[in-house]
Amino acid sequence: MSERKPQIVFVHGMFVTNNCWQNWLTYFEAKGYECFAPAWPFKEYNAAELNKKHPDFEGEGHVRLSDVISRYEEFLKELDKPPILIGHSMGALVVQLLLQKGFGSCAVVIDSAPPQGVLSLEFSFLKANWPVLNPFINKYKPCKWSEAQFQFAFADHLSGEALHEAFRDIVPQGKLVPRDSLTSVAKINYRMKTQPLLFIAGEKDKIIPASLNKTNWRKYRNAMSKTEFIVFPERRHNLIMDNGWEEIADYVSNWINTNHTGNQ
Repeated sequence: MSERKPQIVFVHGMFVTNNCWQNWLTYFEAKGYECFAPAWPFKEYNAAELNKKHPDFEGEGHVRLSDVISRYEEFLKELDKPPILIGHSMGALVVQLLLQKGFGSCAVVIDSAPPQGVLSLEFSFLKANWPVLNPFINKYKPCKWSEAQFQFAFADHLSGEALHEAFRDIVPQGKLVPRDSLTSVAKINYRMKTQPLLFIAGEKDKIIPASLNKTNWRKYRNAMSKTEFIVFPERRHNLIMDNGWEEIADYVSNWINTNHTGNQ
């Protein structure tokens, strides 16, 4: 019987679909991994279809953070052994929460959204997140970013056709998930982590500043397993899809080779 391939489960973040991982799936499958990238509830469509559905009050508008976590818990329970977990942005916070529940053999969180109690007062963080956190607008109406809002939050180095092309992958986002990240649903028990964890930050990320990632990482200083942190210079929040994503993937691949327990 041939040896089973190690498995990786990718978790996407807000304003995108699981298609954001397409290059990563191809990359890691070529290295011998079995890869999965399940979609969030109501994001099982392409970007064009999701934009046509806007405003999807009853679907996207009512998705909670607990719904997203449950979607991945259900998927992970179907696997024979804990896989490697890789998440981006709010998906990285979901990975942190899954990790403390015992899912995952090791994990990589990229530009991770902050858990409960980890905040930033940087202007860029407040401005980029205000459209989904604004308490004076309908919390059940998904937020549909303008191209300018996307540029500021995700990719302020892009313009012209490169910006237009990147923006085509952006989808409406319900407001309840980011609001729930401020509550006990997103509470982390930092001391109890037993799996290796890597934090990756983009130096020029505006929506999740590198300083916020560093604060998140430092919370694990008394954890039972090692937690590492690296900042990639000149990178924005769009780093997993941006030109040069291979550099990030290479680093992640090397880190997994060193830190994965290999119990699969």
